[in-house]
Amino acid sequence: MSKQELLVMNTKERDRLKVLHELKQGHFTQGAAAQQLGVTDRWVRKLLVRVKKEGDGGIVHRLRGRASNRRLAESLRAKVLKLVKAKYGDFGPTLACEYLAKEHAVEVSKETLRQWMMAAGLRRGKRRHVEEVHVWRQRRSCRGELVQWDTSEHDWLEGRGPRLYLVAMIDDASSQAYARFMEQDSTEANLRTLWGYVEGWGRPVEFYTDKSSLFTVNRPMLESADEAVKEELTQIGRALRELGIGWIAAHSPQAKAYASYCTSTRPCAPLLSKRRRLSSLTPCSRRGGSGPGSSYNHASLSLAG
Repeated sequence: MSKQELLVMNTKERDRLKVLHELKQGHFTQGAAAQQLGVTDRWVRKLLVRVKKEGDGGIVHRLRGRASNRRLAESLRAKVLKLVKAKYGDFGPTLACEYLAKEHAVEVSKETLRQWMMAAGLRRGKRRHVEEVHVWRQRRSCRGELVQWDTSEHDWLEGRGPRLYLVAMIDDASSQAYARFMEQDSTEANLRTLWGYVEGWGRPVEFYTDKSSLFTVNRPMLESADEAVKEELTQIGRALRELGIGWIAAHSPQAKAYASYCTSTRPCAPLLSKRRRLSSLTPCSRRGGSGPGSSYNHASLSLAG
């Protein structure tokens, strides 16, 4: 029984060996094999000779296992490690390199010194962890579970009237949106939008908003932790409580980035401004201070008049 030899190959070498075996079986020509391997026809013939003479091991690169010609001398490595152990054992590679060059006239790169210190057990490698500052939140699975509520100010009338506020409510699961143009971002304007949403889409489980003073009472923290904290609600907060709708506050702009993007000028302004221009709509005060309402989604937009 012949002794089997373990042959280690990388992916490139395995692919080359497979192509050469197919070539030996006559499945394609040397020119086709050279094109597939990205080499010349002459190199393909040379590889075939090596495989015929040495077997599958002939495909392995000739420099594998050999030390680099640019490798630093072993005596220098021993000298550096001796100095590091004696004086700079608790130093990092960068600082140790500076002191070796300054105090001992020994110059090595910080990466080389780091590898030497790790091999000698003087330093442990650190695993690099990718820190996710803002992790994308999974969307809700059912429509009505969570509705994002946001307001955007823009010159929606393109100079034909005052600047309007777009108060929008966007369903987290379906991305369907309901919005109204208002002349002010006030409690009354937001409550009108809330009433229109509830009439058209029903009562959602929770609303997701920023920490605007319209939704929460922003007061400084109490100095004493023993003082009783009295819950204070805004007009909108009391309305949500009466309707039995929950409220979640976003603790950062990234937390409600989707609603902010949908009501930003990039996706909405070109579409809404053009539709308003074609329909010749301008703000009016017939509805107790509110402008014309509109209901839209990303696929289509229809004005509610």
